[in-house]
Amino acid sequence: MLKIGRILCPTDFSDFSERAYDYGLSLARHYKAELYLLHVVRPVIIGYPEYAIPDSVNEFYGELREHAEEQLREFAKVHAEGDVQAIVAVEEGVVTESILDFARENAIDMIVMGTHGRRGFQRLTLGSVTERVLRRAGCPVLAVRRPAHDFVAPGSKGEPVHLRKILFCSDFSDCSEKALRYGLSLATEYQSELLLVHVLEHVPPVERRETEYARVIHLLESKVPEEVRSRCKIRPIARSGKAYEEIVNLAEDEQADLIVVGVRGRNGLDLALFGSTTHRVLQLGPCPVLAIHA
Repeated sequence: MLKIGRILCPTDFSDFSERAYDYGLSLARHYKAELYLLHVVRPVIIGYPEYAIPDSVNEFYGELREHAEEQLREFAKVHAEGDVQAIVAVEEGVVTESILDFARENAIDMIVMGTHGRRGFQRLTLGSVTERVLRRAGCPVLAVRRPAHDFVAPGSKGEPVHLRKILFCSDFSDCSEKALRYGLSLATEYQSELLLVHVLEHVPPVERRETEYARVIHLLESKVPEEVRSRCKIRPIARSGKAYEEIVNLAEDEQADLIVVGVRGRNGLDLALFGSTTHRVLQLGPCPVLAIHA
């Protein structure tokens, strides 16, 4: 089974981050992982380097930090589930950098965070902090955006998150292979149905379509270890067209609870391509998206 030992949930105490915390809490329970709850306090920005920060400002930020710690402890207490006890932490600095630094320094295996981004092309960004973390994190990032599905039931007795159907997007790259391990692990942990989908960029001619689809389905099935097949339901799917459109439409048609997608390296070209498929799936998809970096 995939090892997920430490999960980080950054929070700004909004409804968005609160909903994301439900996922982090559920994952921590399933994987018996340590759960970190982080809030970042932004420092005073002084326009003149020779200007000394008065003691009153330092005192104010000390009080602000204490208040944030109290809020975090209360948040963790109210949202406690089972034997998972969140480890609370407050950092001071630029939000994105603080989250990334904390993840590196504490060997975090997965970041779970909410995004304020709205669904649809009228909003071209997911939310600056979430998007920057998604692009630069060295570990997988689960992005949770509202509106939430009814399979998330915080406050109910038992499991607050029910992942019944997971959609994994494959392009047969090395990055995709890594992402598949997470899809298989989650499917077995939650006893979910796992949809393996590959989208052909060019629509095959009618006379070759069935042959091409059969070839793709065979390739998808060959990626699943035999021992996993008895632990979850696997369904390979072949489609053709624009990748993000087919993935989003399939997720909607199947009422998928989670999309798992691989993100290639982090050089300049990859960052440009981030918006072409992965970003649009994150932006337009009807459910949370787990992005796995190569």
